[in-house]
Amino acid sequence: MKTMLAIISNALCRMTGRNAGAQTVSELLIGLSEYVTLTSPSPPASAQTQRQPPKPPPVSTRAAQLVSGQTTDQPVGPGARVVVSRSFADFTPQATFDIKKCDLHRLEEGPPLKAELTRDQGLQYYRTMQTVRRMELKADQLYKQKIIRGFCHLYDGQEACAAGIEASINPTDHLITAYRAHGYTYTRGVSIKEILAELTGRKGGVAKGKGGSMHMYAPHFYGGNGIVGAQVPLGAGIALACQYQGNNQLCVTLYGDGAANQGQLFESFNMAALWKLPCIFICENNKYGMGTSVERASASIDYYKRGDFIPGIRVDGMDVLCVREATKFAADHCRSGKGPIVMELQTYRYHGHSMSDPGVSYRTREEIQEVRTKSDPISMLKERMLSNNMASVEEFKEIDVDIRKQVEEAAQFATSDPEPPLEDLCNHIFYNNPPLEVRGTNPWSKLKSVS
Repeated sequence: MKTMLAIISNALCRMTGRNAGAQTVSELLIGLSEYVTLTSPSPPASAQTQRQPPKPPPVSTRAAQLVSGQTTDQPVGPGARVVVSRSFADFTPQATFDIKKCDLHRLEEGPPLKAELTRDQGLQYYRTMQTVRRMELKADQLYKQKIIRGFCHLYDGQEACAAGIEASINPTDHLITAYRAHGYTYTRGVSIKEILAELTGRKGGVAKGKGGSMHMYAPHFYGGNGIVGAQVPLGAGIALACQYQGNNQLCVTLYGDGAANQGQLFESFNMAALWKLPCIFICENNKYGMGTSVERASASIDYYKRGDFIPGIRVDGMDVLCVREATKFAADHCRSGKGPIVMELQTYRYHGHSMSDPGVSYRTREEIQEVRTKSDPISMLKERMLSNNMASVEEFKEIDVDIRKQVEEAAQFATSDPEPPLEDLCNHIFYNNPPLEVRGTNPWSKLKSVS
């Protein structure tokens, strides 16, 4: 093989007048392509014009580079890597996909069996889910370095739930969830920097470093609640406020399969049904409540039927399009005055229940790997878009690189930002109140609360 490579390389050197020979097959191929380019006759100008791709609409320089896969610092000249430019017109702008049929309870019709996806929507969903995934993996790393302490429940594997729900409700709608809240904190508009800084207990965190993993908030987002199931009656109360104010808003109230047997859920269901509250009760069924499988914990695992007198749907929670269409259907149901609806999202978490749980004592590594291989929400969306020519591999790589950079910068901030000072400990006890004195850990220790 080496002898043949040397013979062909020497022949190429004699034809091109160069002294250096190719050392590898790839170098030889590059040299041959350059020789063909130099010796081939130029096509007529008319032919060149006909082969020009349609001009893309005006975009920023960075956006143009993202689509074409080119960068301005690439070398030009013999031996340079040639990147084929692709314009917006090369990609399919919109496609329709078949999605899994939802199981129905007390409903004659359910969500559609097909979902339309535009190129821009697909890239946005991909970016959202990949950002949540990278952010959670970084939180895992910081926890193992003992920079993040205390409770920490990660969301990787369930990203399609958060992305699909947010894509189908309005920013003015309300959302409340349990303690696995990082993903929803991000989709509700909080930056990666503020989330990671909150996890590390820093002043720049979304809750000033005083809330931690389970207590993050934003406009129209009510946490992050550490007590199992306690957020469900709160969500019903938020839906009551929406109805009382007549603002056509609704509340998405999330809980896990581990909370599904709580008595307060059924009290909330009853009141919501009586008053026809605009509330979407969503059970994120990730198959395990802490370390107990749903089959061992619940006499009935049809969580979408648990509302009894409330309509319900069971949805593939690993498919962002399926979640989006089902949530749209549920939102329309609520806004039309029909009252609440129960959704069960069948999903899966890759990490254990929390960072203190390795997650492999009650399930096998093979089970986790099988879900990653067959049902990963990010891979599923990516493959759909690639197979329908809605994006390029290079474009996804560019997005991945950008996300990694953002997460690294956020982690740097989260580890260098100062911790909140002691005098800020009691601030914000009340909203919009004049400053007041707060007793400390003993009668002669006084602190001040500033709203």
